Amino acid sequence: MTRQEFSAYRKRLRKTQKQMAQLLSTSIKAVHSYEQGWRTIPPHAERQVFFLVSRLNDDGKRKKPCWTLKKCPKKHKAVCPAREFRAGHLCWFINGTLCEGEVHASWREKIERCKSCDVFRHQIA
Repeated sequence: MTRQEFSAYRKRLRKTQKQMAQLLSTSIKAVHSYEQGWRTIPPHAERQVFFLVSRLNDDGKRKKPCWTLKKCPKKHKAVCPAREFRAGHLCWFINGTLCEGEVHASWREKIERCKSCDVFRHQIA
């Protein structure tokens, strides 16, 4: 996540830097540093921001799960945490998911792939 994206998401959440710091369990100085580009936004903060933004877009309607949208084979669905926890609309949030049959090595690797996925884009748009 870039500093510009972080700032835009904070504004979309209608939070001050102080409020954002509280939501992320960090200091206001850290939030300021993220927005100025002095510090890299840590993966846990990026995940939390995406999750909060996704909740803004939740209209309460039942969404098709990722395994249906992506037409996952049964062998992947059987071991995928998103299906295990019935969170097919939040697959991008859950580490260890089997998107395209592959577990990602890190959050950074996972979210980069998820950013081009319709499931993620629909939640964050």
